[in-house]
Amino acid sequence: MNALSMSRLMRRGRRLIPRGTIAAAVFALAAAVPVAPRAFAQADDAPQILKAMTDYIASQKTISATFNTDIEVITSDLQKIQFDASGRALVSRPDKLRVSRTGGYADVELVFDGKTATIFGRNLNAFAQVDAPGSTDQLIEKLRNEYLVDAPGADLLGAHAYDEMMSQVLDAKHIGRGVVDGVECEHLAFRGPDTDWQIWIEVGPHPIPHKYVITSKAVTGAPQYTLRISDWKTDPAVAADAFAFAPPTGAKKVEFKELRDIDEVPAGTVPGGKK
Repeated sequence: MNALSMSRLMRRGRRLIPRGTIAAAVFALAAAVPVAPRAFAQADDAPQILKAMTDYIASQKTISATFNTDIEVITSDLQKIQFDASGRALVSRPDKLRVSRTGGYADVELVFDGKTATIFGRNLNAFAQVDAPGSTDQLIEKLRNEYLVDAPGADLLGAHAYDEMMSQVLDAKHIGRGVVDGVECEHLAFRGPDTDWQIWIEVGPHPIPHKYVITSKAVTGAPQYTLRISDWKTDPAVAADAFAFAPPTGAKKVEFKELRDIDEVPAGTVPGGKK
């Protein structure tokens, strides 16, 4: 029962929400989720609400947030399995980044100081480094294209997030309002040729995303990727060494291809069997 990996799912999803933006982010996946009837949708101002969100995020120099992710895979016998992870992201524009993700199968951290990107697998006590001078946007693009690595929420944070997210949208709806983790949000839904996606954006002067769901129409069973964001802060206090990587005692430096088992979804087969 081979499961689709997170990276494969997310690369498909980015056909609707194209590459170039974290965290990583970083992530494919529509048809089974019922959408509110057209009569219940609000005025078609979904693009304007999304634009206000991306403009607000792009205007923030430093951002920190915690997140939880759920990713579904479909096994070869059409069973849907969900994998969960949690993490934290710290971004300092234009060229600093630190993202951690802990799940049941991997404990991974990405650190970028503007010149070198380090991916550290705590569960492996091993790390790999990549020369990547430039901005965080350029780093995310490089990791996605050359190393097939995503950072949670990457599609939301880039300088050109709105243009990239809307590039393949065929239909946009403002469904109404909902409450995510006690916060009132505008609920938007977008459709594309291969994937559909939804986003919940805080109502008021701080239009930050609280929930983001991508659903795949190209995969049997319509698996979903869900990102929930909380504890969002702009201009948080940042330690002097926040973007420096210091290898733990005994950690081994390896080539990137040697970093195994750092995905949200375990490699190989899903445990269990038929009765």
